[in-house]
Amino acid sequence: MLVIKDVNLDLENTITCGQIFRFKKEDDNSFTVIMSDRVVNLKMNNNNLIVLSSSEEDLEDVIKSYLDLDRNYDKINDKILENDSSLKDVIDKCNGFKIMHTPKLETCISYIISQNNGVPQIRNSLNLLSEKYGKRVEFMNNVYYLFPNINELKKLSISDFHECKTGFRDKYLYNFINSNIKLDKIDDMATDDALKYLMNIKGIGLKVASCILLFAYQRFDVFPIDTWVKKYFSENYNLDDIKKISFFAKEKYGAYSGLVIQYIFNYSRNK
Repeated sequence: MLVIKDVNLDLENTITCGQIFRFKKEDDNSFTVIMSDRVVNLKMNNNNLIVLSSSEEDLEDVIKSYLDLDRNYDKINDKILENDSSLKDVIDKCNGFKIMHTPKLETCISYIISQNNGVPQIRNSLNLLSEKYGKRVEFMNNVYYLFPNINELKKLSISDFHECKTGFRDKYLYNFINSNIKLDKIDDMATDDALKYLMNIKGIGLKVASCILLFAYQRFDVFPIDTWVKKYFSENYNLDDIKKISFFAKEKYGAYSGLVIQYIFNYSRNK
């Protein structure tokens, strides 16, 4: 067991806000999460994060990176409020919310599947892919399956993807996996170049590419806009056009526009 002390973390909202899909809230209010190489159980006890894991290797570093615990969000929030004091209530309500550092491949697949799809359906497709083609892990008297690696996915046909309940996205997934995209190459790209690189692949539009960059690469300067965010900007800034919202966010919040939009999304869905 690992205990990380004095953590400012809103675990529930961070886990459940749509950054990841394969998790379970347990009866004790902990969360069991299937990561790329292990399964963990996370629980807050006052300000301490308690971690159980199927693998102890580099566990503290892995969890701190995954939950972005070493970033100074207070300093970032102060900068955001300097540019827009009207967000104070939003930021106060999102105290402890983090942008997770999610696995690159699974995040790409997740958000390709997410198009015109609900969370239960996304989770089901990801679980089916993992159960059929991923590695089996036993943890806390249960069986879980890690997400398959790129080599396993390259063996799949369009019909294999379709059998995992991916619907019309089966062709997009097959195309993505066989596109020879270099996910690590994106690390060294400017954000605009990374967006173009991802959007060159059929089935990845601006919103999907932005979600991938925000969560898998922690690019806080992208701004995926959903209905909650659009509604908030319409009600509070009289902006109801996605292009206008994007331009406003980029000009107003700059390098932290993606974080602001996640705050607004989290605030709006809880409100």
